[in-house]
Order: sequence, then structure tokens, then C-alpha cells
Amino acid sequence: MSKMAKAAHQDTAANTPTAKVTVIPKTPSPLRRKRRSRLWLAAPILLALLGAGYYAWSQYGAQPATAILTQAVTRGDIENSVTAVGTLDAVKSVDAGAQVSGQLKSLHVAIGDRVTENQLVAEIDPASIENRIEIDQAELAYLEAQLVSKKAQLVLKDANVERQRSLVSARSASQSTLDQAIADHAAAEADVQAVEAQIRKQKATLAGDQVDLGYTKIYAPMAGTIVDNPAKEGQTLNANQTTPTIVTIADLSTMTVKAQVSEADVGKLKIGMDAYFTLLGQPGKRFAGKLRQIEPKPDTENNVVLYYALFDVPNPTGELMMSMSAQVFFVEAAASDVLLVPSAAVHMHDDVAGKPTRAQVTVVSPSGASETRDVEIGIRNRVSAEIVSGLDEGEKVVVDTGSAGNRGNDAGTGSRRGMRMPRFF
Repeated sequence: MSKMAKAAHQDTAANTPTAKVTVIPKTPSPLRRKRRSRLWLAAPILLALLGAGYYAWSQYGAQPATAILTQAVTRGDIENSVTAVGTLDAVKSVDAGAQVSGQLKSLHVAIGDRVTENQLVAEIDPASIENRIEIDQAELAYLEAQLVSKKAQLVLKDANVERQRSLVSARSASQSTLDQAIADHAAAEADVQAVEAQIRKQKATLAGDQVDLGYTKIYAPMAGTIVDNPAKEGQTLNANQTTPTIVTIADLSTMTVKAQVSEADVGKLKIGMDAYFTLLGQPGKRFAGKLRQIEPKPDTENNVVLYYALFDVPNPTGELMMSMSAQVFFVEAAASDVLLVPSAAVHMHDDVAGKPTRAQVTVVSPSGASETRDVEIGIRNRVSAEIVSGLDEGEKVVVDTGSAGNRGNDAGTGSRRGMRMPRFF
């Protein structure tokens, strides 16, 4: 190309405007943005799970697969007893009732009052009985007057018999006249005897009414406390069919415990064995006595046979009241200040016949070594067992074993419930 042509081409290119190219950035789609945000949220959670797993592995991975629960041999008291539920009642009580009918005129005592023997407690209106006594006395006076008349007639008939007998002897009267006189005399004697019998009957009626008059005053048959008062002043009492109870008197100085014992346990009870009970309001206080009676007739409730076992306890302070509920314990055996281990630590071995021959426990030494040792067992209940020989105080015996995972779960549960956790070795 010639120089002139090149120059013309350059001039043309210089005068021609240059085109501008604009680069538009590419916008990501909504789906991609959502996936990216999920990844950012999942990353911290994944890191937290990995950290927790590493911590759990570092804390528990090195522990043994099995842990041993031990407890030291201690000294204490132990007893083996039959338990039952019972109620309190007065050792002696009596109902003071009305033996005659009438209106209760006055009541001299109230519930809770202490009374002495033969103390007046109530009175029934005596007006009707006093009227009967007045009639009885008048009837008796009338009969006594009749007796005087009949005796006078008897004297006259007796004289007539003697006179007729003399006349018959003198042949001045017939024999029939004498016979009539004798018959009249016998009739007069019978009339006297009849009146005398009526007098005796009337005297008995009068005495009975006088006794009824005495029954209008009710006296305490024994010393004690008024525990019930079903009758009220002004009430009309009818004693013709039943004896109405006015007050109930109980001797609360000694209380009787009536315990219900199942037929499975009643064979373990012996008359004279020690017994005690606790009250709902005083669970830490014992009231002791001795078994005095087992009633032979049971009580059946919902096909459950229960026998009543009774023992008495003194009540000098009056804190024991009737119908209180009692948790009763009949002591079969007891010991104080003896070596004790949990019953779960003792393993019994039976012979061929199935009878226990020896007892063994597993002892853990301070170094951690364990050995099985034969021991002699004394009293044993569901919680503890007495060690007669084979162990020393302070030695640690194996109570139970469990896996480490279960132990961790149990520990967590116990901690949530506020329980004191046992030590593991």
C-alpha cells in the first residue's frame, strides 16, 4: 500500500468512533443462594456434634466395662419382724344404758369427762314409776285388810266346828250339821291362804317397781372416760325391746392394739413375743407391748384371710386415742451393736436337697483386689444381714455390679431426683 493510502486509512480510523464493550456480572439463582445458606447453618451444628462426641469418648472411653458397688461393714441394730396394720381400742369399755322406759330428765356428764365408779351420770323421769308404786302400796293395804277379815271368819268357823262337835256328841245336832261346819272352816282357811298369796304377789310387784325407780338413776359401772353419748336430754327412751345406750365409758389408761395379720404370717407369731407399733403422726416413737392373744376366727376381705393379733400398751399420758391407725411390728428376733452388711451382698449356696448350707460375700481389699469369703449369718431381713463371723468392721463388700453405661444413666437419674449417689470403685 502506498503511503498516501495508509495515511488516508489512518485518518478514517481516527475519525470513526470506538465501540465500548460493557461486561454485565452474572447473578446467582435463588436455589443456589438457599443451598449456600444451609451449608453455613449446618457447619456449626456439625462442629458441635463432633466436639461432644470427642468429649464423651475422652471421658468415658477409658473406663472399664463393669463397675463394682461396695459398702463397708458397719455396726448397728437389726431385727426381723412381721409387719401388720392395726387400730387402737380401749382395753375395757362398757355401755351404760337405761333399764326402764321414760324421758331422759338430766345428763350430768359430757364426752371427755372422767368418771369414777358408781358416779351418777344421768336421770330418767321417775313420775310414772312413782305412780305405780303408789298404786302397789294401796293394793297391798287393801289385801292386808282383807286378810284380817278372812282370819276373823276363820276364827268364827273354827268355833262353830267345836260347837257342832259338842252338840253331835250330846246328840243335840245331826252329823250333817257338823260336816257343814267343818267344810265352812276349810273354806275359810283357803280364803286366808288366798289373800296371803295375793299379798305376797303384791309385795313382789311393789319391790319390782321400787327397783325400777332405782333404775331411773344411772350410775357409772366402772371408772373411766366418757367416749360416747348417743342419748340427749329430753329424749324418750324405750327399754321394752332393747336397752338404749346413754353413755359409753372406756378405760383409756391401757390401750389394746388389734392388728390384722395375713394367714401367711400368722404362723410366725407366738404368744408373749415382743411387739411394738408406731403412729402416723409420730413415726419415730415406739409403743411396746407383748402379744397376748390371737383370735381364732379370721376376717375375710376380698378373698384375703386376716387374723387379729392383740397386745396391750400403757397410756399414762393419754396420747393414744381410740381408732388410731398403727403400723405394727411383731419381733421374731433382734440384736444390737452387731456387724451388718446389705442383704444383697450375701449369696447363699444350697445343698442337693435345696437347703442353704453356707453364705458367701465378696470382699474388696484397699488395693482393689477381690476375694470370695465364707461368713456366718445371724439375723437377716430384706435390708441387712448380721455377720456373726468372717468379716471385720470397715471391710468393704461387693453389693452389686453393673455396666458403665447403665451406671451413667442411673447416676443421671439419681442426680435429677436429688438422690445421694453411691461411690463406685
